[in-house]
Amino acid sequence: MVTVAFLIILLPITAYIYIGFGILTILSVGAWYLCKRRKSRWLRYTLTSLLALLWYIFFYGTYIGFGKIEVNHLTFASKELPVTFDGYRIVHISDLHVGSYSGWREDILRRAVDSINAQQPDMIVFTGDLQNKTPDEIADHKDLLSRLHAIDGIYAVLGNHDYAEYLRGADEATKAANCQLTRELIESLGWTLLLNDYRVVRHGTDSIVIAGMENDGEGRFPQLGDVKRAIPPSAQYSSPNPPFTIMLEHDPSSWRRKILPQCHAQLTLSGHTHAMQFAIFGWSPIQLTCGETVGLYREGHRALYVSKGLGGVIPLRFGATGEITVITLRKAK
Repeated sequence: MVTVAFLIILLPITAYIYIGFGILTILSVGAWYLCKRRKSRWLRYTLTSLLALLWYIFFYGTYIGFGKIEVNHLTFASKELPVTFDGYRIVHISDLHVGSYSGWREDILRRAVDSINAQQPDMIVFTGDLQNKTPDEIADHKDLLSRLHAIDGIYAVLGNHDYAEYLRGADEATKAANCQLTRELIESLGWTLLLNDYRVVRHGTDSIVIAGMENDGEGRFPQLGDVKRAIPPSAQYSSPNPPFTIMLEHDPSSWRRKILPQCHAQLTLSGHTHAMQFAIFGWSPIQLTCGETVGLYREGHRALYVSKGLGGVIPLRFGATGEITVITLRKAK
C-alpha cells in the first residue's frame, strides 16, 4: 500500500486527470456490458445513477471544486493572552502544494494570495507542505508567494512533502541537498522558518510566543519534532506561569502524543489531512479514523485547529473546500 501511494505521488499533475478519466471510462463500459447481459431494469438504474454521480464528482472536483476557496473565521479566547493582543488576527494556511498550480491553475494560487492579504492579518502562519516533491516548484511561484504580507511577519514549518521524501531513487546526499534548497527558498520568500525553534512577538511590554516543530508524524512520515527545543523554558509543562504560546506542527497526531504532555502551548495549528479533499454535507470519511482530523478540538483551556489546507497533490476537491482560516485572539475574562 505504501509503495502504491509513493508511486502515485511521483506522477505529474495532468496524469491524475487522465487516470481518473480512464478509470471512469472503463467502469462505464463495464457497466454497459453488464446491463446488456443481465437485462435488469433495477441494475441498469442503479449502475447508471452511481456512474453519473462518479462522473459528476470527478468533473466538478477537478474543474470547479479544486479552485474554490473559503475564508473561515475562528475566535480563540485564553486567560493567558496579554491584553494588548486582544483582537490580534492570525491567518492560518496549510498544504499549498504549489506544484499543483501549473497552467490555468496558477490563477487559483493568485486568488488565494489576494484573499489572504485582504484579511489584513497581524500575522500569517503556514503549517507545512509547500511543495509536492521538489523545491523548483516553489521557485516557479516565488514572485507570487513573496507578495504575502503581515504586520508581524509570516511564520512557517515543514510538512512531510518538504523533506524530499518523494524523490524516487535519490541517495541521502541528494535528498539532503534538496531539503536544504527547500528551506532556503522558503526563507527567501521573507518567511521565518521554524525548525524546532520559536520567536517572541512583542507589543509594548507584552509578548506572545510563536513556536514551530519539525514534522512529527506517525508510521512512514518524518518524526523530527522536538517540543522542548521548539519552545522557551517558560512554556514547558513544568512552568507555573507559561506565556501565551502558539505551536505550529504539520501533523495533528503530534498534539496528543507530544504537545499536550510536554508543553503549555494554548493553541496548536496543523494541517496534513486535507479532510481527504472529499466531504458530503461537511462530513469527511477521514473523521471515521481515530484522532483529530479536521476542524477545532479542545482539551481543557487548550485547543488544536486542523486546517483542510488549500491545495493537494491530486488536483480534486469535492465538498472539502480549500480554506483560509482567520483566527482572532481574545482575552478571556
